[in-house]
Amino acid sequence: MSRVLQYRDAKGVILLDILPQGQCINAARYCSTLDRLKEAIRRKRPGLLRRGVVLQHDNATPHSANLTQQWLQRYGWEILPHPAHSPDLAPSDFHLFGPLKRHLGGMAFETEDDLISELRNWFDNLDVDFFRVGINSLLSRWQKCIDLHGDYVEK
Repeated sequence: MSRVLQYRDAKGVILLDILPQGQCINAARYCSTLDRLKEAIRRKRPGLLRRGVVLQHDNATPHSANLTQQWLQRYGWEILPHPAHSPDLAPSDFHLFGPLKRHLGGMAFETEDDLISELRNWFDNLDVDFFRVGINSLLSRWQKCIDLHGDYVEK
């Protein structure tokens, strides 16, 4: 099964990057994805690169590797800190996966390409409010995490 890397902001999906089946994410592959993300931002969100990009990712090895850190420094991208083991701060976990599972529930796909096509279609047809609500939820969850001195938000 391929992996789908999805990058979004309050306006919608910026990049869906499909990792071929059997391929692992390492720092070089992650930096390659960041290159594609940078180009997608340039096309879809003109001016955002000048204002500054804040990226949220966890502390996985490809994200924290020296190669990735050098890439981020070179382009001046800021990383929103992510406390270890905090899925309650990952929008995919608290905002995306539930609706996606409900959408895909009961569907059967003959090929992986059919599934990927359905994913692209689903993301393309989401209302912009879906993305805005997810980002706003992240802001309030972050504030709660700060107020709890880095502790879990959902208990």
